[in-house]
Amino acid sequence: MRLAVYASFLTALAVGACSVPRPSNIAQDEVTASRIGLPSSLPPMKSFGSTQITRPSRPNSTIAGDFLDLSFQLESGRTLPVLTRFEGPVTLRVTGEPPPYMQADLSRLLARLRIEGGINITQVPEATPASITLQIITKRQLQRLVPHAACFVAPNVSSWQEYRAARGTERLDWTKLHTRTRMAVFLPGDASPQELRDCLHEEVAQALGPVNDLYRLHDSVFNDDNFHTVLTGFDMLILRAYYAPELASGMSRNDVAARLPAILARLNPRGGSGAPRTGEHAPQAWKDAIETALGAGYSNGHRRQAATSAVAIARQMGWRDTRLAFSLFAYGRLHMRQNSKNAFSAFREAEAIYRSHPKTALHAAHMGVQLAAYALSAGRTKTAIAIVNTHIQPVMRAENAALLATLLMIKAEALDLSGRSAEAQLVRLDSLGWARYGFGSNEQVGARLGDIAAIAPGHSKQGRP
Repeated sequence: MRLAVYASFLTALAVGACSVPRPSNIAQDEVTASRIGLPSSLPPMKSFGSTQITRPSRPNSTIAGDFLDLSFQLESGRTLPVLTRFEGPVTLRVTGEPPPYMQADLSRLLARLRIEGGINITQVPEATPASITLQIITKRQLQRLVPHAACFVAPNVSSWQEYRAARGTERLDWTKLHTRTRMAVFLPGDASPQELRDCLHEEVAQALGPVNDLYRLHDSVFNDDNFHTVLTGFDMLILRAYYAPELASGMSRNDVAARLPAILARLNPRGGSGAPRTGEHAPQAWKDAIETALGAGYSNGHRRQAATSAVAIARQMGWRDTRLAFSLFAYGRLHMRQNSKNAFSAFREAEAIYRSHPKTALHAAHMGVQLAAYALSAGRTKTAIAIVNTHIQPVMRAENAALLATLLMIKAEALDLSGRSAEAQLVRLDSLGWARYGFGSNEQVGARLGDIAAIAPGHSKQGRP
């Protein structure tokens, strides 16, 4: 299940809440309509081409441990007694009223699943019964029953009506499954193109394979931090192993563990061999703190306290990995209004951790957008532009149009403040094409432009390095 609160947490721009003072002669209403409004005609929506795949670099013994933890446990912590998957060819259909931009992303995903994941999966007409049904409903319908979900998958049903009727029964209990025959994925048709694509990748992958998420995975959509939004090389390797001929529905964890070393050695020869090595599990107190910090239904004070606790637990555990960095990110996002200096110190530390490993360059970009916006708000235009330029390529590779558009908007404002108006216009125009994919509606695109324009000191102030 993809959590809506996590996704919105990542795409928000924290610096909008910071307390960097504006020059006294720059009033909010002096930000001109041309800076915060949309042009009369928007450029065409941009989309990504072929996905750049990076194979996982860690040993197969570690990947085998990840496979077992992903496949034999639910996000709730409950144990799954056996492996379950589809046996034989998999069919997929779309019901409801899909937006016109969805099919291109779905076709790309299915092609990748066939080529990279080795899964025999095809799309069939809406009226044809299928292994996986993608039903398009509205966000309001979806969140009326599952309030914090952006989208989700359910077993043993093929429609929203069936799901509603089966709620609270064993029919939807993953622990009772012995093989997969029918899965339903519920998607919001009124989401932005990027949000809908992200849901397609995560939920179709869970309909086919693992239904757990692990915070320790830095290169996977099977991670509740939601930094990765399209299936990675690691994810495709996990799915290819899931559908290896050596495995079958009904196998126990021990049965699968005995076969995994040979399977992974065949599928990923450079990863070597060896018995599965299970990774370290984060303590429940840290998970609870993170979920409270990022979740809805808590007061702001309670969420800030939880973020502070998450950082403290991470330091006590001696972590210097993505879990500490994500804790710092949560802390920074939630402490902007109270202490912007401490918040941005947290962002800087998180960025340094993420930048220390090439596999977490995308994660560093999520910190970089906050730091670039902060530099822009202080009039440090050269710094803002340099930060943006550092993170463009990782964001492009990760196909995150919302983050890319935001970075480009910040760069355009910084160029404007530096007196480089012609360059700014080109960069801003480029940002709008990506923003249409990342944010969807013209209102959302305009709102993001307004957010960025509102934090800039104003054209009359010269940028400084």
